[in-house]
Amino acid sequence: MTFRLSAGAAARQCASGHVQRAVLALYLVVLCLLAPAGAVAAPDAAAPAPSASAPGPEAGLPELSWASDGEANVPYVFHDPADLNHLEGFEYDMVQEIARRLHRKARFVQNDWDGLIPGLQRGMYQMVVDGIEMTPDHLQAALFSRPYYVTGDRIVVRRDRMDLNSFAALRGHVVGTIKETLAERLLQREASITVRSYEEETYAFSDLRNGRLDALLLDGPIALYYAGITDDLEIVGPPVGQTRYGIAFKQGSTALHDEVDRALGAMMQDGTLQILLARWNLWTPEMAEMTGDHVQRDVKPDEWLRYRNAMRAQTGWLGQLKRYIGFLPDIGEAAILTLVVSALSMVIAVSLGLALALGRHYGPGWLRWITGLYIEIVRGTPLLIQILFIFYGLPGMGIKLSPFFAGVLALGLNYAAYEAENYRAGLSSVPRGQMEAAIALNMTHRQALRLVIIPQAFRTVLPVMTNDFIALLKDSSLVSVITLTELTKTYIRLSSTYYDYIGTGLLIGGAYLLLGLPFVRFARHVERRLGRSLMRSGHH
Repeated sequence: MTFRLSAGAAARQCASGHVQRAVLALYLVVLCLLAPAGAVAAPDAAAPAPSASAPGPEAGLPELSWASDGEANVPYVFHDPADLNHLEGFEYDMVQEIARRLHRKARFVQNDWDGLIPGLQRGMYQMVVDGIEMTPDHLQAALFSRPYYVTGDRIVVRRDRMDLNSFAALRGHVVGTIKETLAERLLQREASITVRSYEEETYAFSDLRNGRLDALLLDGPIALYYAGITDDLEIVGPPVGQTRYGIAFKQGSTALHDEVDRALGAMMQDGTLQILLARWNLWTPEMAEMTGDHVQRDVKPDEWLRYRNAMRAQTGWLGQLKRYIGFLPDIGEAAILTLVVSALSMVIAVSLGLALALGRHYGPGWLRWITGLYIEIVRGTPLLIQILFIFYGLPGMGIKLSPFFAGVLALGLNYAAYEAENYRAGLSSVPRGQMEAAIALNMTHRQALRLVIIPQAFRTVLPVMTNDFIALLKDSSLVSVITLTELTKTYIRLSSTYYDYIGTGLLIGGAYLLLGLPFVRFARHVERRLGRSLMRSGHH
């Protein structure tokens, strides 16, 4: 984007009025694209998600920030299939009750599973509640509360493999599970079992249905909520092993840890936890044994039935059509964020890239060495690693950036290296005689670059620049790992909520296509206008 603006500034010096109008039009387009940036950038991904079950106004109460991966996390924390703006889940309800007892205001922070503990250590939130097992590794990485849920792993199979109804029967088969869980460790100890580990439950169930897996071994709540609502899968056999979930705190946060621990203990003693879990159909004899709450309460599993009915109501072409129409506002918001992140990143990329190219092409030896080193390092390391380093690594040096600005900066710095090489190739394509002729006309070296060399180089690299911007639009999907809900993150959330990957994928793919096509057409228009203007001004 800035490449076009800076080149347009040069063209205004040497081209005709047609080019000036083209550049002015481009400038207005950029302003229109960047106008929503303030509205999108201001609300961090850490902002609380709207929820009908959240407490009312609590002005003045201290905040209790907590994180979970609510994108594909049924029944822990997830988006209501009937209302995607509403978060729910048994852990969500539990945290609301804890916050009420502590006289605090709960604030939900969305983060990917892999980033939950790093985000906790970074200080992005005060605690993590996401079905985290209290394993030795986890206990070393964070401070944990008392267990709030205990469960066993369950075997899920297709109806044609009901014989795989015990852990021993899984030997010699391909079994899927969720990574970094007790089930994964149990399966890995059995050499005859081929283990496939997944980050998202929905991918595991999809592979089971498609025949890529013979069975799944998963936590009891996951098995119930994913297999219990369909007719093609069955939960078989007795529970395997035992898993305990705890709330994770940053090491040293003993005061908050003790407060939450006392609140959990009180909820177990007065029956609140049993009532909460029973509404989600998750109260079990194991929980009664762990909490000591053996009182029989008549609690209907209202939340479980509501979720099951909502999922079954999404079947049929009419239900799918209504669902896709309901997706459009979320996809529109994600598209705006994707476009703003990409546009701002391109501003950084083209500005820094042009400076790097000029320094490497015309600078002194030491500057050429520095710019060359930067370009080779950035091009030689993965973009994902650079994003994670800027977001999670820089805070260790005292530099803390919001997810939005960290994503923009990482993409901009990465693409600057590629743009620099494009510009350097464009500068090299301009005949040396152009510089000599400009200097012979009493231009300074800087004037010759600005008025003669750069405009010609710009025309050469404009098509490549357009392709790079379209590539950046797609690479912006990587910022989803630092909690930005752009198009790819929205696809994961929608597809995993409804187990619909084809229709949702076509909608998201169409959104990417609609974002990229206008820039391709506009760049071709500017290229034609600029080419004719440069020819009339005598630059070839």
